[in-house]
Amino acid sequence: MEYRHLGASGLKVPVLSFGAGTFGGTGPLFGAWGNTEGDEARRLVDICLEAGVNLFDTADVYSNGASEIVLGQAIKGRRSEVLLSTKLGLPIGDGANDAGTSRSRIIRAVDDALRRLGTDYIDLLQLHAFDAGTAIEEVLQTLDQLVRGGKLRYTGVSNFSGWQVMKSIGLADRHGWTRYVAHQVYYSLIGRDYEWELMPLARDQGVGAMVWSPLGWGRLTGKIRRGQPLPRESRLHDTASFGPPVEDEYLYRVVDALADVAEDTGKTVAQVALNWLINRPTVSSVIIGARNEQQLRQNLGAVGWSLSPAQMASLDKASDVTAPYPYFPYQRQAGFARLNPPIV
Repeated sequence: MEYRHLGASGLKVPVLSFGAGTFGGTGPLFGAWGNTEGDEARRLVDICLEAGVNLFDTADVYSNGASEIVLGQAIKGRRSEVLLSTKLGLPIGDGANDAGTSRSRIIRAVDDALRRLGTDYIDLLQLHAFDAGTAIEEVLQTLDQLVRGGKLRYTGVSNFSGWQVMKSIGLADRHGWTRYVAHQVYYSLIGRDYEWELMPLARDQGVGAMVWSPLGWGRLTGKIRRGQPLPRESRLHDTASFGPPVEDEYLYRVVDALADVAEDTGKTVAQVALNWLINRPTVSSVIIGARNEQQLRQNLGAVGWSLSPAQMASLDKASDVTAPYPYFPYQRQAGFARLNPPIV
């Protein structure tokens, strides 16, 4: 397993990490991914650690806290061997203070997460979404106090826009508060929006990307192929609807290219898609999920080998789309590109 620094921090993380969103299995949305518990959860953690995957990511909203509980039980007795990442900020109840990142909510949510995980510190805490109703200074000062108090080691965000990340970093630097070192983002071969603004920001400011849904909401598992309709009972009919829409022809073009590379390398479509992400700039770790041992072992096969430059280029070309304004001139016109060469 390869390990990389998480952004500009001194913390090293595996290029593949495990997402425990499938642990617990309760709730209408974030509990619909799986219902792994008990011995099965511990077995998945065993396999991860054997492969060098020691970073486990969850959130308080996953299965209404049950994911954190199951994960905490699965790592019991080996806390020093793992890195724990969790998130807070999305609504966990109907109360006025059951959502957002106010000082009150953050402190309560961190204490609740520590109790559910069965630990006295969290290696990486990420804000699950930007809270427009709370001053950024209040958020940053609270997180800084929790780091200084030993409850948190590092902090990051998830699903933030470029200006939200940059303003937060600027205020942190101005006041000497703890800086965000990670950004958990959606990024895949059929979802490359991260590259337009967030990737250049990450490189400039030392923010490592932790990639969620690297297989495009299940569309890049290899089950979807041109001319082969999904079986009616497939879970992809439901899970794909959670993600951003993707035009069929674009999806098939990417899958065709993945299939060609998979045949050349002897790997699966999913393994090729994950390996492409691992080799992208600013990516510190790609979060993989699994509902069972077979899925996990298949995903772990994405490391230990590398795509050739020609194979990377073919996937880049197949998944290329026109950038939104104001980025498309830099993508399409030589004069603009000369001033701002693309990140490769």
